[in-house]
Amino acid sequence: MVQTKKIGLFVVVVFVLYVIITDPAKAADYVQIGFEGVSTAAQSIGDFMTWVVNGGGN
Repeated sequence: MVQTKKIGLFVVVVFVLYVIITDPAKAADYVQIGFEGVSTAAQSIGDFMTWVVNGGGN
């Protein structure tokens, strides 16, 4: 099981390096999309927590 995880991680790292080397602009776009997704998720969690603290009303 551990060996499978190591192989999977190696494949992912090789793929990421391949994308960065062959098309740096597209790799930068992927990173930006990822950060935007994390930012949106954090904003949504913050909005939910604010809603809960305010009593869950409209």
